[in-house]
Formats: sequence, C-alpha cells, structure tokens
Amino acid sequence: MFEDILLRTIIMAPPILLALSVHESAHAWAADRLGDHTARMLGRVTLNPIRHLDPVGTLAIFLSGMFGWAKPVPVNPRNFRDPGRAMMWVALAGPVTNLFLAALFAGVYKLFVAAGDPLGGPVSRPLFLMVEMSIFLNVGLAVFNLIPVPPLDGSKVLANLLPSDKALTYLRIEPYGFMILLVLIFTGVIHSVMSPIVYLTVGLLMGGVF
Repeated sequence: MFEDILLRTIIMAPPILLALSVHESAHAWAADRLGDHTARMLGRVTLNPIRHLDPVGTLAIFLSGMFGWAKPVPVNPRNFRDPGRAMMWVALAGPVTNLFLAALFAGVYKLFVAAGDPLGGPVSRPLFLMVEMSIFLNVGLAVFNLIPVPPLDGSKVLANLLPSDKALTYLRIEPYGFMILLVLIFTGVIHSVMSPIVYLTVGLLMGGVF
C-alpha cells in the first residue's frame, strides 16, 4: 500500500510541477510582454515551481489527476494599453501553453510506442507513465482553467467577449467564484463536464495511438 502511494507520487510529481509552473509562468510572461511588469518584479516569470505552487491546489491535482491550481499571477490591468483585451490574452496564455505542452508530450508518447515495448524494463515504464500523465494533466489543466467561473482564466476571456454592461453584471459573481467552484467540484459537476472534453482532446492529440 505504502509502496503504491510512493510510486504514484514519484510518477505524478514531475508532470504536476511542470504543468503548474508552465501555466503560471506563461501568464506572467504574457503580462510582462503586454506592459505589466508586476509579475516580473515579484519573480513569477520563472519555471521554478516554488514560486508558483499553492498547497491546496497542488493537493487537489494529486487527488483528482485532472484539475487543480497554483498561486495566481498578480496582474495590474492599469499597466496595459487595452486592459480588457490584454487581460484576455494573459488569461489564455496559461491554457494554451498547457495544450502546447500536452501536444509535445503526445509526440514523445508516439515515439515511445514506435520504439517497441514502452512498458518493458524498470526505467522505461515509469518514464512512459510520466509522459502519459503529462498529457492528461496538461489537457485537464487547460480545460479546467477555461471554465468561465471566476477566478479561472475562462472568466476573463468571457468578460472580454461580453458587452461592457453584461461583463460588469457577470463579474459581480467574482467574490463568490471560489465557493461556486468548490460546490461544482464536490457535486461532481466539474468532473462530468470535463471528462468527455479531456478524453476527446487527448484522443485528437494522440491520433488514435492512445
């Protein structure tokens, strides 16, 4: 039992640390490029996971294997020329980068399969499982963060696409967003909505190999 938990932790840790760090550093990099240097001044334009990890969010992704979160990247919209549009691009940077990373690992997965028996040997099996986990984790993080419930990235994208009056009305739920998310998670709604999207996306990336 303990050995199984230890093995699962060892296999999951690198993909989780990489996925969360890439997601948040992408937000920070995008904000920095668009004119807000707040994240850079706070040391968030980095892949160092220590700068990004949130204990609860990291535990959530360990337990669910699909959704979780890191510390939000601080962004000051007043530093952007076009705050609404810039916030949308900053929000999209995280999920898009996760999808790019998932596609990259899907290519590695195909190379493993083409190389012969990817499950053979004490070294190749854990590596293969890490690659497989990386695909699902990155797709899962992208899909989860695109859910249009504040403070997730999808809410910032939707707010920019809505007419200004409707966007203001919509953003009034932001103080209650985290509670709404918890309810959706613990009632299984998030999992029910995400699962088919995640598996469809993974299937498309794998091209039938998985």
